[in-house]
Amino acid sequence: MFLRTSTNKNLTKKNGEYFYRPLEKSNEILCKTVNEDASIDELIHSFKHYEAVVLIDKNNYHLACITAEQMIEFLHSSYNQLKAFYETVIQTTDASVTVIDANEFVRTWTKGAEKIFSVKKKEIIGKPITNFFDQNKLEILQTLHTGKSITGQYHHPRSDLFVLINSNPVYFNDRIIGAVVSETDVTNQVMLNEKLFNMSNEVHRLEQEVAKFKHSVDPFYLIKGKSTAIQRTIQLARKVCSVKSTVLILGESGVGKEVFAKAIHEASEKTNAPFISINCGAIPASLFESELFGYERGAFSGADYKGKKGKIELAKGGTLFLDEIGEMPLDMQVKLLRVLQERKYYRVGGEKEIDIDFRVIAATNRDLQALMKQGKFREDLYYRLNVVALHIPPLRERSEDIIELTHYFLNEFSQHYHRPIHEFSPEVLQEMLRYEWPGNIRELRNIAERLVVFATDGVIRKDYLPFTNNNTANMNNLPLPTNDSEEKNDTIRSLQEEMDQHEKKVLEKALKIVNGNKLECAKRLGITRATLYNRLKRLGIN
Repeated sequence: MFLRTSTNKNLTKKNGEYFYRPLEKSNEILCKTVNEDASIDELIHSFKHYEAVVLIDKNNYHLACITAEQMIEFLHSSYNQLKAFYETVIQTTDASVTVIDANEFVRTWTKGAEKIFSVKKKEIIGKPITNFFDQNKLEILQTLHTGKSITGQYHHPRSDLFVLINSNPVYFNDRIIGAVVSETDVTNQVMLNEKLFNMSNEVHRLEQEVAKFKHSVDPFYLIKGKSTAIQRTIQLARKVCSVKSTVLILGESGVGKEVFAKAIHEASEKTNAPFISINCGAIPASLFESELFGYERGAFSGADYKGKKGKIELAKGGTLFLDEIGEMPLDMQVKLLRVLQERKYYRVGGEKEIDIDFRVIAATNRDLQALMKQGKFREDLYYRLNVVALHIPPLRERSEDIIELTHYFLNEFSQHYHRPIHEFSPEVLQEMLRYEWPGNIRELRNIAERLVVFATDGVIRKDYLPFTNNNTANMNNLPLPTNDSEEKNDTIRSLQEEMDQHEKKVLEKALKIVNGNKLECAKRLGITRATLYNRLKRLGIN
């Protein structure tokens, strides 16, 4: 504590007590002894009964003497310094900051508040805030009277004003003595959003009209986004279209790998060329060979007596899209490699070698190089597929595209469900821009559909977003299994082991509920069938 103290010359000790004689005074005053680590509150309390206090150390040696006059001088100086800091902060900030006391009188009004509300500081300071604004629209009064705190809340205090508001009560001795509110003007953003929404509707309508008269449409038209990241990826994909090289598309689940694959196919193949897609993670290993190569009649029991063409044969003259290539069984990887190298293969149970001409586009959300190190993916197949690698950025790395994608999907579902959208609240867009989007564009599209479905009155509200209501783990209200014996176990496993164990219980219980129907189980869990097969395989669930 930086406090000027009296000299020890005027301090005496008699019968174990200290006495202090102020300068130019003959009378001594009794002092109270206080430990050197005492708080300011303890010192102030001592001055209620004594005119001076003596600070002593742990060995009861006196260190200094403080008089009431010195204490008052110190507190006054500290108050003025604190006030100087406070006033400088208020003068420096550009934000609108308002402070009211317990009687609703305005005590602080910044330049930002003057600019937003067009009320001068000299006009409002020291006066009730209700003299200038409708009390029903003052969030600061709610905070003052109820103690309610607000963070980042969308507010519409005037017909021509939109703000984001933060508000907190001021507590002193467990009692509210005032409230503070800061507001950020987002009127321009709101107006731009409304214009963009209306323009997007019109552009979407015009695009549909133009598409009716166009004989050919750019295959990359459906890939939305103007961000640098996605545009760079699109440009690279366009270059691939001029040749028939094998393409490996990399990216997280839901980024649109199949959309890119179809665009490359349509831009490089003839109009009627087939595009055959096979999800390597959704087919049981025992059926993989027959699905890929087909089979001759009588090849095995239960097979179609006429035989069946495989995916490779169906893709003749077109494109074979191998989705989730990282999930392909090792024995099938060897056979696929031979087909890619020789362009020949045999049907299951067949003796005639079939020549084939097709393009391969593979995609995965797995780290193939890590799988190679683990011996789960063949190195020679990796280099055979990785002629041209196309990495699609996740949505969190192209957040500037969220607005365009949102409006595009809202238009799509608005027309699909014949449900026009009249109002799209800016606070909804703010939440969507803050969200990380772990499911990428697929998740964004699903949420856009959800918003349209819930907006029965044509108004999209923040409450309709699942991630603001902590509904992302709802799993269609599927009850999560618990095990009392495990809860009492003090063994600590790795976080991944704990998550795998919990996920395994959820999947086992879900399968039990639907009597092993995997398609129904995937729908109930809100995931694709391919994802379910991948999880079951990884967790060792039959």
